[in-house]
Amino acid sequence: MKIRNKAVPAVYLLLKRGEEILIARRCNTGYEDGNYHLPSGHVEEAEFPTVALIRETREEIGIDLSQSDFRLAHVLYRTKHDETGDRIDLFFTAEKWTGEIKNMEPHKCDDLRWVKRKELPENMTEYVRHVIECVDDNIFFSELIK
Repeated sequence: MKIRNKAVPAVYLLLKRGEEILIARRCNTGYEDGNYHLPSGHVEEAEFPTVALIRETREEIGIDLSQSDFRLAHVLYRTKHDETGDRIDLFFTAEKWTGEIKNMEPHKCDDLRWVKRKELPENMTEYVRHVIECVDDNIFFSELIK
């Protein structure tokens, strides 16, 4: 009997302000520390991805989104991520939100900043950089091997 794939789903927010997006520098997480990333998180058991996005956004940057504020922009499938398995990453874009952006997890993030999408820092997580480029090029789906 074949073993079925148990890919781990995660959600990411490309929060836009004109030509800029909000990025966050990871710290003390054990994964990609020192690199910029997007507000993101895992989809919990029995949780819809859209609900996870709203929850993670509130937990990480203190703002509220409603489901009408965001749309799915890209799906990334990554193999052999780590011992937990493959990943299905769902990237959403939003240009509207409620509340003031604040670093709610300073123990995991030591910098929040707005940057132009075409001027990402060198220390950007590579797969996130890849997806931002895909979104800019209207590419909806991609696959990466870790």
